[in-house]
Parts: sequence; C-alpha cells; structure tokens
Amino acid sequence: MRGCLLVVVMLLAVAVSTVPATADTRPEDDYLRGYAAAVLQREFRITPRALSVRNGVLSIGAADLAGADRARVLAALRAIPGVARVEVQDHPGITPAPPVTDVSTPPQVLRELQTGIFPGGELFPRLIADPRWPHFSAAYHYYVEDPDFKNVGAVSFGEIIPFYRDRIGRGWWEIGIQAGAFALFDLDTSSVDLLNTDYIAALAGAYRYRGFSALARLFHQSSHVGDEFLLRMSRPARVNLSYEGVDLRLSYELGDPVRVYAGAGYLFNRQPDQLEPWSTQFGLEFRSPWPEPTARWRPIAAADFKNHEEHDWDTDISLRAGVQIDGVLVSRHLQVLLEYFNGHSPNGQFYRRKIDYIGLGLHFHF
Repeated sequence: MRGCLLVVVMLLAVAVSTVPATADTRPEDDYLRGYAAAVLQREFRITPRALSVRNGVLSIGAADLAGADRARVLAALRAIPGVARVEVQDHPGITPAPPVTDVSTPPQVLRELQTGIFPGGELFPRLIADPRWPHFSAAYHYYVEDPDFKNVGAVSFGEIIPFYRDRIGRGWWEIGIQAGAFALFDLDTSSVDLLNTDYIAALAGAYRYRGFSALARLFHQSSHVGDEFLLRMSRPARVNLSYEGVDLRLSYELGDPVRVYAGAGYLFNRQPDQLEPWSTQFGLEFRSPWPEPTARWRPIAAADFKNHEEHDWDTDISLRAGVQIDGVLVSRHLQVLLEYFNGHSPNGQFYRRKIDYIGLGLHFHF
C-alpha cells in the first residue's frame, strides 16, 4: 500500500508541474490544426500554407490541394475526431477572418461533433485506468506474492459504438452499444493456459455539455473458466458468475489536462444469488498539454478506484501512466502504459481473490 501511495503522489506531481499557466487560445482548435497538418504531411506530403480551425470548422486553401486527390484529402480531414466541417478557401494566401461573436450568443459546447446515424467521435471519453472498459489491448502482468500465478497475460477486445446522436439544447445525446471480451492467460505453462474469460454487452446512452458528460448502461456480464485450467485442478471450483446490471458515471473535465469522474452501479439477476448488488467508482485522469498541440505524443496518467458491497466496500486501486500516441491509422491512438493494480480481482472466476500486480500494456482505441 505504501508503494501505491507513492505512485499516486508521483502522478499528481506530474499533473501539477505540467499544467500551463495561461491559455490564450482555444486548445481544441490548436490541437485540431496541428492534427490536420500532421495528417496532410504524413499521408499526402502536403505542407499547407493556409490552414485554420475555428469552433471545429477546418479551412484549407485551394492551392494547397493542387495536384492531390482532393476527395481523399477532404475525407481524411473530415475523419479527424472533433472536426465538424471542412471548407476549401479560394484565396490560399489569406487566412479566413474569425466570425464576429455576439455577446448574447449562448455558450457553445466543448466542440462540434457529428450528428445522425453512426456518428464519429464520442460523448463520454473512455476511462484510461478502468480494467473493464471495452477496447483492444494486450498487457503483461507480474503478480506479486501470489500463491498460484506469477506471469500473466491479459487481452481485451471491444468498443463502444454510437448508433444515433443529436443535439438537445446546448448539448448532445446519443444511444449505442458497448461490448467487450476480457481474457486471462497463465504464461508460466507450456500451453499458455486460458484462465478466465469475461463477456460484457451493454445498451448505453450518453450526454455531453461543455466539459460535463454522463454515461448510463444496462448491461450483462458472464464469466467462463478456461478448459486447461479446469483440467489441471484436482477439484475444479468453477464459479457460475453471471448477472445483469445498471450503472451511471458522471465526468467533468477541468480544462484540457485534468478529468474527474464518479459513478455507481446495481446488479440484478445475479448468480450466485448471494452476490451483493451495489458498487461505486471514482477516478482522476491527466493528459499533459506538453508537448505542443502539433506533437503526436503526450504523457498521460490515470487512477481508478472501485468499491463493492460484496467485498465490504474495500477499495480496488488501478493506476496507469505512460504515453499516448495520436494519429495512429489517421484517427486512432495508441497508449503504452505502466500498470499497477491492488484489490479484488476484476476477473470473474477469481472475484473473491485479492491480487497485487505490476505490468506493461498496449491499449489501442478507435
């Protein structure tokens, strides 16, 4: 626990030391401009002379597109998360004048997002340190002082897909699905035994206004033990863990670098029947504004805390810190993270066991 507290202090120290003193420009527009310039240079060998972004609207000079496949270039720019519209200017040497803003205009939300069927982007940002957030990942975990496992591999496959998004007042709402599979392997066995697989499927609804966002889910989770693990046990102790549940998470972004969130959940149709239903979750995330918005990489760090009634409200701690690389395959990003976990196992077959591990993971987000 002393080591855990040291890591938390280090994460907070990094956050405080790297937050800029002032912010004279809209960071999201500066970031989108740098992102677009990197896409143009990397994918099409274009160095734009007239490129600007205001309120999510990206403008590029027509001369910059001379000799290029304009349709492909514009499609790549529209695919950048946060870009609401792409405009081509007929006068390449002139940067479009900023629109006049009426002081009576209602405050705008954080950034323009796509609306309609299967929109791009996301209203509720994914949780970096949540061990059960559906996404694509592969990680190595070293279990500290565990009687049964030492070197463990963990992989996950999943995503959240919005079906429909629209405006509501000054914010947005959307409905979609969330699904994922989480598998655990014993790397110390000759056949790399599968230990456990958890499956999650959810109907999810999200809302966003400025830096505030919310995510509500109606979900199912089931747990399945690996065959090789059962065969090597003298007395198999399979747990038929399965349940449905509802949960709600609220999130607020304190400027661009820092985000806090909290939520709670309730389980029903529980197997085993005596499984206690209530849980809470809260956490803190930090995305460094350094280096400049034009850079493709930046340090990130996150801490996630969960409490389950089933475990007498003991705190499960998940800490992750590392580097995020933006613009992988144009609109995706890769996170390379050091990981630490202390608490009851999030893996269904072992939910009664307390574990303590350190690790290294690759996390790929669409």
